[in-house]
Amino acid sequence: MAVQLVREWTAIQQFPAATQEKLVDLLSKLKNQNVNTLTILVMGKGGVGKSSTVNSIVGERVVTVSAFQSETPRPVIVSRSRSGFTLNIIDTPGLVEGGYVSDQVLETIKSFLGRFLLNKTIDVLLYVDRLDAYRVDNLDKQIVKAIADGFGKDIWQKSMVVLTHAQLSPPDLLSYEEFFSRRSESLLKCIRQGARIGKTEAQNYAIPVALVENSGRCNKNEYDEKILPSGSPWIPNLVHTITEITLNGKKSILVDQKLIEGPNANDRGKLFIPVIVAFQYFFVIKTIEKWISKDIFRETKTPRG
Repeated sequence: MAVQLVREWTAIQQFPAATQEKLVDLLSKLKNQNVNTLTILVMGKGGVGKSSTVNSIVGERVVTVSAFQSETPRPVIVSRSRSGFTLNIIDTPGLVEGGYVSDQVLETIKSFLGRFLLNKTIDVLLYVDRLDAYRVDNLDKQIVKAIADGFGKDIWQKSMVVLTHAQLSPPDLLSYEEFFSRRSESLLKCIRQGARIGKTEAQNYAIPVALVENSGRCNKNEYDEKILPSGSPWIPNLVHTITEITLNGKKSILVDQKLIEGPNANDRGKLFIPVIVAFQYFFVIKTIEKWISKDIFRETKTPRG
């Protein structure tokens, strides 16, 4: 297993004092619950702001973001430590290539996790999309399904939706709150359908939605914190939600060989062996035995010349 480079989280000191204080309080809350390591997996389509969000959380430009390159070409793990607490964030390539979900990209991500996080856990999934992406279609469902198939359905119990480009003017004369509500619900419905979360189990998959504005033009409050149109500072709000998911009582996702390699087709086939043997015995062997018995009976009854 490869070893990631863990650096001191000095960039936390670059946040405004009010944000620093909130972040330190949240890290202390995790440590008080014996959580000394937090691993966040960031996934979604390309060009939605995954890398920019990683940079915003860490407080420094740890992942390259370019106007001419919509996503990181390969997974990247960023590890920072502070006062005995370690934060790992894995930025990943977009899951769509050529208009389809790429199995190859998904396998690349899982292989990367196997090198750096074998027998460790994914504690939070950030599923990133854009607030200003107005439609949810079948491709979105296929992305959700691919994540559920690749990492197990229960990864959505440790997830949150992050909507970037939050500083916008809603279309069609909608209020900001109404637009956010409609966009969130359409995406959450898509996740429930793509991950096959039934109505009876929906309460076990309560997925929070957070707004993000990574642009340098983001409005600020009197404490110099980046704020949403509602006026709330979004970086501490995002980390607060991440903390709640970490402590929500659901199991983190273990990165083991089974997750990396996927279900073994041979093992699946073994389940049907008893059924096949029973079928062969009762419907094939028994039938042949009856035929042989009948032939023997005919021979014994037939007079010999």
